[in-house]
Amino acid sequence: MEGNQLFPVFIKLNELHTLVIGAGPVGLEKLTALLNNSNHARITVVAETIIQEVRDLATRYPAVSILQKSFEPADLDGVNFVIAATNNNVLNEQVKLEANKRGLLVNVADKPELCDFYLGSVVQKGDLKIAISTNGKSPTIAKRLKEVLNDSLPNGLNITLKQMQILRNMLKGDFSSKVQRLNEVTEILMKPLDKE
Repeated sequence: MEGNQLFPVFIKLNELHTLVIGAGPVGLEKLTALLNNSNHARITVVAETIIQEVRDLATRYPAVSILQKSFEPADLDGVNFVIAATNNNVLNEQVKLEANKRGLLVNVADKPELCDFYLGSVVQKGDLKIAISTNGKSPTIAKRLKEVLNDSLPNGLNITLKQMQILRNMLKGDFSSKVQRLNEVTEILMKPLDKE
C-alpha cells in the first residue's frame, strides 16, 4: 500500500510525561510546539547547554522542569514519550535506542527515519484542531497548508462547536438516530454559499 501510512492521534499531553532532550533552538521549537498544544503538559527538558529562550519559556509553565546535565538512560524512567532535539547525531541515536528498549515512542528532530511519530503542523480554532502530516517529506508544505486553513476557517467556528455539543447532549434516541440528526443539522456546511 502506498501513501501516508501514519495513524493520526491526539495525545492528552496534560496527562502524560514528556521528555525533551536538547535545549537549543530545535529544543525550543519542539518545547514551544508541545506547550502551544497543551499548556498544562508535564515536560522535563534535559540538556547540557540551555539557551535563555528555553529558560524563559519554562518559567511561564509550572509543569515544565529543566535539568542541566548530560542525558542518562535513567532520565527515561517515568516518561511516556521522548523528543530528541540535539545537534548530536550519536546522542540522538542513543536516545532512540534506549527509549525503544523501554517501549517508549521517540521523535528525533530532523531525522524522519529515526522517528516513531512526527509532530505535524496544527491548525486550531477554539476546540477544533486539525493536524497536517506530509509523512516527513515536506514540513514546509504542511506549514503552508496550515496558513491556508487558518485563514479559511471562520473565527466563530468555536461557537458553532459549542452549539453542536449542546444539541448533541439534548438529543434522545440511540446512537444511529443521533448521528442522523446531527448529519442533517450539519448538512448546511456542505452547501456552497449563495452569492448576492
